[in-house]
Amino acid sequence: MFSRAALVLAGLAARTLAATYGQADSFEGAGFYDGFTFMAISDPTEGRVRTLIPTYPYRNYVDRATAVSQNLTYGSGDTFILRADSTTTLAASDPGRNSVRLQSNKLYNTHVTMCASVGAAVSPPRATLTRRSALTAGTSGTCRRDAGERASSRDALVWLIRMSCPRSTWPALWEFGPDWPNDGEVDILEGVNDHGPNQATLHTSANCAMPATRDMTGTSTGNNCDVNETGNSGCGVQSDSSSSYGPAFNAIGGGFYAMERTNSFIKVWFWPRNSGSIPSDVLSGATSVTTDSWGTPFAYFPSQSCDLSTHFSGNNIIINLTLCGVWAGVVFNADGCPGDCVTYVNQNPGAFANAYFDVAWLKVYQ
Repeated sequence: MFSRAALVLAGLAARTLAATYGQADSFEGAGFYDGFTFMAISDPTEGRVRTLIPTYPYRNYVDRATAVSQNLTYGSGDTFILRADSTTTLAASDPGRNSVRLQSNKLYNTHVTMCASVGAAVSPPRATLTRRSALTAGTSGTCRRDAGERASSRDALVWLIRMSCPRSTWPALWEFGPDWPNDGEVDILEGVNDHGPNQATLHTSANCAMPATRDMTGTSTGNNCDVNETGNSGCGVQSDSSSSYGPAFNAIGGGFYAMERTNSFIKVWFWPRNSGSIPSDVLSGATSVTTDSWGTPFAYFPSQSCDLSTHFSGNNIIINLTLCGVWAGVVFNADGCPGDCVTYVNQNPGAFANAYFDVAWLKVYQ
């Protein structure tokens, strides 16, 4: 389970150095319904979530009306919750478990993003939960995240997140463009089966690679970002913090994530919530942020062997929770989970009672 974390995504159109960005957009509580679209589509990762499209009977991302009526999303005050269904036992022939995939209405090029999140929610979510008070660790099996604000060509997003993720879950906060992979993809926060640490990854078209040695604290999982040459693994970097994802993340009360995207580099930071080195503008969700004071990122993707200006275009912010699929399902047993992932999802609805994102706010800066 993820407790609370903040994500900051920062970008600058034509500079190498970081800059100061002013807040451009803010989403909080019910405001997410206006800033994001519910994507009732087939799960591209082949997860055990259901879609409303009959052609794809084994995947189920639902539309807004269904999500609201089934209490899969809830927005009030500074709380926005996105969850998976936790009441329905499925037969093998049934559509998948209902879940939600949100996509920002705006496309963002170079930018910074910040987001704030609350603690674990119960079903139904309680309006009394706030990002300031709900800091306790939740039970195994919860996926929560917080989204914030975002801008246009030069913008920033800060994100504070809490998530609990049991086996079979695959929560993600990421960005990608309409023409994938030609418009690029940045995975900011992603993991499966409650196993850490967090991994930040780029997925691109051909001729994009990262140097073997970079100024970052994390560990590279691969330097070729081309999805066609890597089986869509891309070029990932695992955080050096064991508390950046999963139960360890929740145990410390979460933390702050930040992502900065420019035409010269993409950077991702993580600060544990109990750290004494969280930048003040990140900690407070300030109306402006200065990225050059944030220190060394855990993931650094420079443009020296990858022209980021041509491999990345306008991207949407995505918040989704899928189950099993081509990552969580494939490594289900290797991660120590017995049996079959799909069968587990079908027969154990209660395991997902706390599988959700809890978002306090999301802010974008430019």
